Amino acid sequence: MAQIVLFAPLIGALICGFGWRIIGEKAGMVLATGLLFLAALLSWVLFLGFDGTTQQIPILRWVDSGSLSVDWAIRMDRMTAIMLVVVTTVSALVHLYSFGYMAHDENWREGEHYKARFFAYLSFFTFAMLMLVTADNLLQLFFGWEGVGVASYLLIGFYYRKPSANAAAIKAFVVNRVGDFGFLLGIATIFFLVDSIEFDVILAAGPELAEMTIRFLWTDWNAANLIAFLLFIGAMGKSAQLFLHTWLPDAMEGPTPVSALIHAATMVTAGVFLVARMSPIMEYAPEAMLFVTYLGAFTAFFAATVGLVQNDIKRVIAYSTCSQLGYMFVAAGVGVYSVAMFHLFTHAFFKAMLFLGAGSVIHGMHHEQDMRNYGGLRHKLPYTFWAMLIGTLAITGVGIPLTHIGFAGFISKDAVIESAFAGGPDVVFWLLVAGALMTSFYSWRLMFLTFWGEPRGNRKTHEHAHESPMVMLVPLGVLAVGSVFAGMIWYGPFFGSIAQVNEWFAGSILMAEGNTVLDDAHYVPNWVKVSPFVAMLAGLALAYQMYIRRPDWPAKLAENQRPLYLFLLNKWYFDEIYDFLFVRPAKALGRFLWKRGDGATIDGAINGLAMGVVPFLTRLAGRAQSGFLYHYAFAMVLGLLALVTWVVLFGGTN
Repeated sequence: MAQIVLFAPLIGALICGFGWRIIGEKAGMVLATGLLFLAALLSWVLFLGFDGTTQQIPILRWVDSGSLSVDWAIRMDRMTAIMLVVVTTVSALVHLYSFGYMAHDENWREGEHYKARFFAYLSFFTFAMLMLVTADNLLQLFFGWEGVGVASYLLIGFYYRKPSANAAAIKAFVVNRVGDFGFLLGIATIFFLVDSIEFDVILAAGPELAEMTIRFLWTDWNAANLIAFLLFIGAMGKSAQLFLHTWLPDAMEGPTPVSALIHAATMVTAGVFLVARMSPIMEYAPEAMLFVTYLGAFTAFFAATVGLVQNDIKRVIAYSTCSQLGYMFVAAGVGVYSVAMFHLFTHAFFKAMLFLGAGSVIHGMHHEQDMRNYGGLRHKLPYTFWAMLIGTLAITGVGIPLTHIGFAGFISKDAVIESAFAGGPDVVFWLLVAGALMTSFYSWRLMFLTFWGEPRGNRKTHEHAHESPMVMLVPLGVLAVGSVFAGMIWYGPFFGSIAQVNEWFAGSILMAEGNTVLDDAHYVPNWVKVSPFVAMLAGLALAYQMYIRRPDWPAKLAENQRPLYLFLLNKWYFDEIYDFLFVRPAKALGRFLWKRGDGATIDGAINGLAMGVVPFLTRLAGRAQSGFLYHYAFAMVLGLLALVTWVVLFGGTN
């Protein structure tokens, strides 16, 4: 069954990508979508029926080189089962949604068969992501890791006629290579120290690595800390953490279904999955995990501040994704990996729904994405409105305080914040609470600007605004169910007692004996448990005041606080700083090597040889071919003299 889940998307990608000319474009799209729904159905069967026993399901013999022996196999455990459900469910719904969204795409000329290619890319991405989460060794995981990178490059740059889409695809690819270099160093370090990259071997070596020292960059490092840090560098790139986050907002240049699939529920969570998968090593790397905690908290705060002022509906949700990923890393950093997976699990439902809901708004508004040109759309797009309202209630954390009753985000995000208070520095807790307030503000700002108030912008666009077709609304309805109930149903297995969590995860994550953060999180003061809810109410009240009661306030505030507004609008100037520090010097070096190296030196030398030396030798050779017999006789005599001289001087016997 697991083999079918893994290979069904690959078969769909191959048939849709190469066989559509034979079976037809529509048939290829239907087949690829059908195979994804089959994979999703079987994933749920595996998830609900899984008994927790770790299994290795062999696929084929792969690499044998010296002491490196790696087979391609599926590692089926609780972590894998969770990720299979997340990846295949969201992907299947995105495939279905794309039938409506891409039906009349304005970016393509009539007669171009781009849809089959789009569906093939989606299925290929899904296969690569499944390769990653089912990996039984680091090589297979890295293969899937790079596969989703290639697929994301293809999907982000799908509108290849748009220069901005091409630039965004290249940016995503290059930034991720920075993180992947750290990941590769981590894999190499593990193999150097453990002589294996099989999970069973390296995960059992955590205590041993904690006692080892390795020299790296002229410094002695604790081996566990160094490995954890290098692996997290890879996770930073894939999961868009601070400093390697700049690719994520620009990736919104891809079609909206791509945003929902890659940048909400699947690819960007690969880093969280990696940290949780490597928990038996991370548990013995306290300094590295403190770094993970701080960086996750600052990412959550930073992305939330930028989301406050964005006007593109997809970019608001993109920065929201970046912020929520920070919450997941904080949970992992303080040692409650189950809570990190809990927020990953619930986030997949409500964030995918928000992206698809935003796509429905964009579709209904004829591809207008600026929220300042929306307003009053709840009557024009009633089903989309209710779906996005549910998603907003989930991400902002609406529920009944001090209970386990509420929307999915209420339960999982509160679990993260309580864990941060129990096991992390105080500043991390307060950064997450501030992030919760800002999350509520920008989420309700999006809702109020889009669905309330008077219509703004092009009147004709508003008059022709329409609800999306059913093929786009059904996925929203399915995701809405998960956004409401996922947190309440799976609260116990993810955030119950240590015994309950350990029994459910059955060794797929490790919380060492001294790690009591999970239990401590249940006994934090009530004001800590209520603080995210209070922050949510404060953000809602502020957004209501500024965008419903006094819609003139935002413009006045932006004018009065112009430097701060521009600072946030320009995303803390990270792109400008990177452009100054890295992009311009790289381009200058490239121009120097091109003009001075290739042009002046290489081409100059070749041209000099061609225009100077070669004609000179040609003239000499021409003179030697005079046609006079005595010239040839004279040359023969000179040759004989040279030969005799050589024999006399160097031809003697020893």
